Amino acid sequence: MRKNESTEQGNADGDSGAIRQGAAAAWPICLGYIPIGMAFGVLARQNGLEWWAVGLMSALVFAGSAQFIAVAMIASGAAAPTIIATTFFVNLRHTLMSSVLAVCLSGVSRWFLAFFAYGITDESFAVNMSRFRGGHWDRWRALLVNQLSNATWICATMAGAMAGQFVPPGAFGIDYALTGMFICLLVIQVYGMIYVITALIAAGISIAWYIAIPGASYIVGASLCAASIGFLFKRVMRRAE
Repeated sequence: MRKNESTEQGNADGDSGAIRQGAAAAWPICLGYIPIGMAFGVLARQNGLEWWAVGLMSALVFAGSAQFIAVAMIASGAAAPTIIATTFFVNLRHTLMSSVLAVCLSGVSRWFLAFFAYGITDESFAVNMSRFRGGHWDRWRALLVNQLSNATWICATMAGAMAGQFVPPGAFGIDYALTGMFICLLVIQVYGMIYVITALIAAGISIAWYIAIPGASYIVGASLCAASIGFLFKRVMRRAE
């Protein structure tokens, strides 16, 4: 009886430890999502979306950049097919992130993968990948990071939408919030010179692509090209060693 009790206690301690670790990894993302989510909610409300529509969009889409773009296109009077196509191409980068994380989740059921994939964002991907690389990280901790971030984003956007009617347009640098977030994400992903070179290549390709082909395709195109070039550089460097 004592052995069983100690085993159960050990499992409970392990579960609570996993929850604490997942929450500890998620809280910086949640802290960042609060101002950015509220900024999105304010902009969405000022462009005619009700708070419940903002919450529904956050729950169904859960992609900050695509949501900002969608709201801007709604405000400009763009047609629904154009908005859908643009946000689709903007979110294609999630296929790259999902494929990378799939390597760390081999042998997991498809139902879990589907639920896990729903919560993947740029921020949760960066945090979970760094933890997986460091070891002592599993799918449940990673899932907790995804879903805590998801819940925070939904609540923050709805709160921003409710407060949006009281905030003057362009106040507090709200328009710059998303840009600042992606700059921070880039900085924490730079581990060496190869990453700096890859980032500069991505920037150059994206600018050239956007000038040559207006629209949102430059995001996916630059990501694929720069990732491929960075991969080739890394292979050459490994062979040289």
